[in-house]
Amino acid sequence: MTYQLPSLPYAYDALEPHVDTRTMELHHGRRHAGYVERLNHVLQQCTDLEGLSLEEIISDIRVVPEELRQELRFNGGGHLNHSLFWHILGPGKGPKRPEGQLLRAFESTFGQIEAFRQEFARAALSRMGSGWAWLSLDNHAHLEILTTPNEDSPIMLGYRPILGLDLWEHAYYLKYPDRREEYIQAWWNVVHWDKVAELYVHFLEMVSRT
Repeated sequence: MTYQLPSLPYAYDALEPHVDTRTMELHHGRRHAGYVERLNHVLQQCTDLEGLSLEEIISDIRVVPEELRQELRFNGGGHLNHSLFWHILGPGKGPKRPEGQLLRAFESTFGQIEAFRQEFARAALSRMGSGWAWLSLDNHAHLEILTTPNEDSPIMLGYRPILGLDLWEHAYYLKYPDRREEYIQAWWNVVHWDKVAELYVHFLEMVSRT
């Protein structure tokens, strides 16, 4: 299967002033595009993987020949992570906090929404170097905050991600050069909670069927 760079569901300047236009252009049009290009190059050398989805491959990376495993892990994870990332962001999308089933799950797990934000920010700030912070569902449909290094996906650990924050410097250094904490706080202004809630319900139903 050949993968394509997904189109953004909004313009490059739509997340201003919280995420600047130039960062979005480079992040999507160059960085993510590079992951897709290198992923397809690796997959061309892995004919035994035809018929498997990228999620299936990433969840059991041992199916990839050892000499290609690290490259596919990095670029495949990068493609999956960013494809989610773009869609859980949006200009003025949805409420400023989760609602419905997701809100009740938040309150049960974290208490107040502000407590979740603080815990999530602490996790993001504790990730040394490049990586991601995530809100994911475990195999029992419980919400959990975790971080991963580089372009590793929670899928590799058996989780289903519904919210992800890119902590690589390329995601924020033009506007927030050495101010990761400021970037994290600004990012909450463009989280598309309706999409996150949609993913939550979708994965909740998947878990209930297993």
